[in-house]
Amino acid sequence: MAPEQSPSKNSIQYFLSSGDNRFIDEEIDRYASFKEGNSYKTELRNSGISSRFFTILYCIGGLCLLVGSYAYAQGPEKKNPFHFSAEINLGKTMEANTNFPETKMQKSAFISIGWRQQNYDREWAKRLRSPRTGLTLGYTDFGNSASIGYALSLLPYLELFPFSKDAQRWRLKTSLGISYLSKQFDSVANPFNRAVSTNYKWAFRTLLYYDLSKRRSTTWRIGLGYTHNSNGHTRLPNQGLNSLVATVEAEFMSDKSLRALKPYIKDSAAVKTKERYLNVRTSIGQNVLSEVYNDKKEVYSFAFSTGKIINSTFKLGIGIFYRLYEHYYDYIDQGETLVEEFYPHFADNPFVYASNFGVMAEGELLLGHVGAEFGIGFNIYKPAYKIDWQLNEGDTFSSGGELVTTLGELDSYYEIKRSIPTRLGLKWYFISTRKSPIHNIYLGAHINANLGQADFTGLSLGYEYRFKSKNK
Repeated sequence: MAPEQSPSKNSIQYFLSSGDNRFIDEEIDRYASFKEGNSYKTELRNSGISSRFFTILYCIGGLCLLVGSYAYAQGPEKKNPFHFSAEINLGKTMEANTNFPETKMQKSAFISIGWRQQNYDREWAKRLRSPRTGLTLGYTDFGNSASIGYALSLLPYLELFPFSKDAQRWRLKTSLGISYLSKQFDSVANPFNRAVSTNYKWAFRTLLYYDLSKRRSTTWRIGLGYTHNSNGHTRLPNQGLNSLVATVEAEFMSDKSLRALKPYIKDSAAVKTKERYLNVRTSIGQNVLSEVYNDKKEVYSFAFSTGKIINSTFKLGIGIFYRLYEHYYDYIDQGETLVEEFYPHFADNPFVYASNFGVMAEGELLLGHVGAEFGIGFNIYKPAYKIDWQLNEGDTFSSGGELVTTLGELDSYYEIKRSIPTRLGLKWYFISTRKSPIHNIYLGAHINANLGQADFTGLSLGYEYRFKSKNK
C-alpha cells in the first residue's frame, strides 16, 4: 500500500494552474446540474426521507424534553414553587459570512414557566442548591425580515445560582432546544444569508442575570447573554446565527408559591457517594459533505465509556468511540476527484479510510430522567477528514465566465480541527437516575463537532450499568 501523503499548497496551486482541469471541470458540472432549473431552496424541499429524519429527530427530542421538564419539576410529595416570567431582549446579530445582509437591532420576546427545585429527596436539587428548571417559548426578529426573518424557539432551561449563597441576586440560565426559522439560504433569492439553510435548528441560549428589584410577588432583573442557532451540519451552508443580547425580565410568583418558597440550607450531614459505571451506546446521525455533495447521508457510531457518578448528580468518565461516515465511504468508493488525484490508496479499502476512532472525556449533569452531556476528545484516526476540509475550506468563484474551485489548505488549523472532537446534547433515561438503578436505558440527541464546528447531528440508544455505591 502506498504511503499516505498530504498535498501541499504548492501542489494544489500547480494542479489547478496546469493544463489538467479535471477537478475544475467536474466541479463546474456539479454546480451546473445542482442549480439547473431549481434554486437551492427547491432542492432542499425535495430531499424526502432525509428532511423527514431531521424533523422526526427534533419532534422526538422536543417531546422528551417537554415531558421531562415537567416531570422532574414536580416532586412526588411536595409542590415546588412555580413562577412565570416575561423578558425583552435587545442585541445584535453578528455577521455570519462575507456580504452578510445588513441587520438592524435584534429584538426578542420570551415567556418562561418554571419551578424552584427544593425537594431535597432529589439529590441533584440538593447538590445544585435549589436550582430552577422550566420551559421557555420565544420570538426573535433578527433585524432583517427580508433575508434573515424571525425565529420561534422552544427551550427547556436550567437556572443556577453561580456564586455563593450570599450572592443570590445573580442567576445563570442555560437553555438548549429547537428553533423554527422563517428564512433560509437560497442560491437565487437569498444568496448572502449563508447562516441558515434549514427551517429547523438547534437553539442555545446562556444569560447571566442580576436582580435589580424584589417586591413581594414581582422581581425585576437585567442580564447579558449569547444565543446561537445551528442545524448541526445536516445542510450547507451552515455558518450559524450568533447574537449578543441584553435583557430585561420581570418574574411573577403567586401567593401560594411564595408561601411554599423556602431558603436554601446546606445539609452538612449529607452523605457523599461515588458509583462506578459502564456505558455502551450506538448512534445513527446525518450530515452532508459539502455544498456540492449536499445530500444527507448517515454517520454510524458505537462508543464505550466508564467513569464515576458523584452524588448521583455529576458524571465524569472517559471512553472510546468508532464512527463510519457514509459520505466519506461513497466519495472514496466512487473514485471521486480528490481520491483519484491525491489519495488513490484510499480506494484500496474505502471502509477503513471512511472510519474514525478516538478517545473522549465526558461530563454529564444528571437531573432525574434528564441528562445534559458534554464531551471533548482526541481523534486517533480520521483520514478522510482531509477531503472534507479541502472541499469546505476552499473557495469557488467565477473567473473569465467559468466557475473555479480551489482547495482548502491542510495547515495547522486543519490539524487542530481534525484532532479534537466535541459533543453536546441531552439524554432521556427510562429510569430516573436519582434511584441509582443498576441497569438503565436512555435515548439521546446530540450535536457532534470538530472543535466547535458542527460535524453531524445524531440520535443514540444507550445502556448503562452501575456498580454499588461507595459512601464517604
